[in-house]
Amino acid sequence: MALNKLRQLDRDSVGITLPKDDIRIEGLLDENGELEGEHHVHIRHVAEGEWTLELVEGIET
Repeated sequence: MALNKLRQLDRDSVGITLPKDDIRIEGLLDENGELEGEHHVHIRHVAEGEWTLELVEGIET
């Protein structure tokens, strides 16, 4: 099981790194391995110590 570290981003939020291999499987990286375009993810707390992530399509920014 791979472990990822939570990181402090600013006073109000933290972040976690997602492995590029997982992002590549979703087709979100270009041929250079860089994130292609803008993407939004819905994060839902489902239980103590458990969250789900869902890629959300069709959001205009």
